[in-house]
Amino acid sequence: MIRHIFFDLDNTLYSINTGIEELFLRRLKEYTSSWLGITWEECEPIWREGLKTYGTTLEWLIKEKGFTDKDAYYAHIHPEDEADFLEADPELRHFIESLPCRSSILTNSPPSHAERIIKKLELEGVFQNMFAIEEHGLKGKPHPSFFYRALNCIGLQPYEALFIDDIPRYVEGYIAIGGKGLLFDERDKYTWYTHERIKDLRELLNFMG
Repeated sequence: MIRHIFFDLDNTLYSINTGIEELFLRRLKEYTSSWLGITWEECEPIWREGLKTYGTTLEWLIKEKGFTDKDAYYAHIHPEDEADFLEADPELRHFIESLPCRSSILTNSPPSHAERIIKKLELEGVFQNMFAIEEHGLKGKPHPSFFYRALNCIGLQPYEALFIDDIPRYVEGYIAIGGKGLLFDERDKYTWYTHERIKDLRELLNFMG
């Protein structure tokens, strides 16, 4: 029996079709390649290789490249106007509030970004907790310790919570510790994915048992 739901934030609580992801990736690429002093074409192969080991670009930069200024990084990739594309979603709020168990946010983003998105969607007060990467030493999904920190906080075992995310390796990370994970694949992009996936959040009701 599922007793709690962990929702990813970006491209899960809002549609990837908003364009926020595209602009975010553009800013991330600009900042990363500029700080390393190389072109993005030169940066991309080592960046992709780094993400095989680390959960985020920031973690990779810190652990492998000696980066230290996380505030400057966040200020560039998460500007204050980043959520201007979003609109309130009363139907989503009603759906989450009507779920048969409580839910929380599990995000690799900083709290300031998460709070900005939640406010724009008018989902304040809906979630029991918000677990953000900064509270765990910038070591987020798919590290097992990040999942266990959230689980321990609410007093549950992995199999008692359902985790929904749009990134396959994050979902696979949760499944690997014995949890139930759902890939949110809105565009049917990951046809190779072998575990359970959904295209609409309302489908998660089929996986609550």
